[in-house]
Amino acid sequence: MLYTDHFPPVIPESLHGVLTTRLPIEADVEAVARLLEEDKQRFDPEVRVGREGLRSRLVGPRSWSRRQVVVVAANEDGSPKEGADPVGWVVLEDRAAGRVNLVWVLPETIPHRDELAASLNDWADAVAGAFARHRKVDSSIINDGRDARDEDRKRLLEEAGYRKVRTWLHMERPVTAEEATTTPGPREGVRVRRVRRHESGMPLAQDVRWVHIVLEESFEDHFNSYPESFSEFVNRMNDVTNVPWDHWWIAEVQQSDGSWWPGGGLVGDVMPATATQGEGTYLEYLGVHRTARGRGVAKALLNAAIQDAAERGRVRVGLEVDDDSPTGADGLYRSMGWETASVSESWHREVPVRPSNLEAGAG
Repeated sequence: MLYTDHFPPVIPESLHGVLTTRLPIEADVEAVARLLEEDKQRFDPEVRVGREGLRSRLVGPRSWSRRQVVVVAANEDGSPKEGADPVGWVVLEDRAAGRVNLVWVLPETIPHRDELAASLNDWADAVAGAFARHRKVDSSIINDGRDARDEDRKRLLEEAGYRKVRTWLHMERPVTAEEATTTPGPREGVRVRRVRRHESGMPLAQDVRWVHIVLEESFEDHFNSYPESFSEFVNRMNDVTNVPWDHWWIAEVQQSDGSWWPGGGLVGDVMPATATQGEGTYLEYLGVHRTARGRGVAKALLNAAIQDAAERGRVRVGLEVDDDSPTGADGLYRSMGWETASVSESWHREVPVRPSNLEAGAG
């Protein structure tokens, strides 16, 4: 059965009976994955989209924090054609109070594409405004992104009123087998351990809380920082299929009384092998609490990840860093062997809270 959004995007008159939108279904996963891959492979031919993660975002647990539609062929009466594969996709994630993540793909071959993009942007504004209402805030910032080489996306973002706010370096570092035994340990007064786990493989709640606290308080003075509650953090982590808890580390710092307290946290994941590169480790989050800075905590966590990757037989470690940050974190990464592999940008648009369509009597 095909379902449509209660308040769907307004399809331009030029596309009536040609294209329309509906809600995603299980059968859309492969088609949407191909759309995303074709879009990203314009700049990186080795990009692959994980089907299980995408399935969760389209029709699984991760879809619950998102509002989305796929663009499909329409019948003459404007209804979605049965069995038609998606030719476009737009999704907004209610990330946190006042923060909304936007992902979309509209191939250049779509007829009347600019008109369709404008209507989907209007719909995105309405969705983000509704998220703001539910969050009881005055506005939402929509966060979109682009590969720095993608001039077409830049044009569409500018036409929709977005502005570039940040540049991100995607860096990688090769790993050698020897680093399993030659990687230096932490400085005196710093130690690194994995998040402890129960026999079931699930992490101890206290350690997950420590990672959340350290990351939250580490990023308080960083660009675009916003509070994420522990429940939101946990729900987001649990949205991921097979969370690699053995890729989570805590750095502890010795206090003046001899006790050890968490001073840094690192959350990693697996980088799948590609046609030309072997498997790697990706560093999702690295934070050092302000009370522990200047003691080599970041370097200790990075070395722990490098050594672990070498022990697993991996060949690379990747991460993302804010190129506009005054902290100069990219300097540390470069000094430890990381080099820039690609560059992306964050673009923002702030939209005001929207009144409820239901209260206005719509529908």
